[in-house]
Amino acid sequence: MRAKGVLAAEIDLVVPFFDVDSLEVVWHGHYVKYLEVARCALLDDIGHNYVRMRETGFAWPVIDLQLRYARAARFGQPLRVSAELVEWENRLKIHYTVSDATTGERLTRASTIQVAVRLADGEMQLVSPQVFIDDVTRRLATATEDRR
Repeated sequence: MRAKGVLAAEIDLVVPFFDVDSLEVVWHGHYVKYLEVARCALLDDIGHNYVRMRETGFAWPVIDLQLRYARAARFGQPLRVSAELVEWENRLKIHYTVSDATTGERLTRASTIQVAVRLADGEMQLVSPQVFIDDVTRRLATATEDRR
């Protein structure tokens, strides 16, 4: 069973013409771009986007990407892409769902794993930097307050 995320963000998009092949089906590689847009929305919500990562001295390269296609997305189709934070203390693991925005039908599931790499020397970190953990903890606290 797939783990439920503690924080989530969603983005909506309409499949553009330049993302499809001659059969008007989204080329499989473009799904990665859709995941990135949703991941950026999640990181913005956490308060730890790519600008903040650089400011804190760390890059977070994707070291693992898994995609499972259930149904093809097509030209002009409205999509909703959700990104859920699943792990953050030792690595950044995010689960994604790509769905038809109108019907809710799931088209694709995915996950990414990212690890912190210190920009100064390129050394991979075995635990997440405290500044990132603090940003997640702060956002979790506000999410709990929002639910009250």
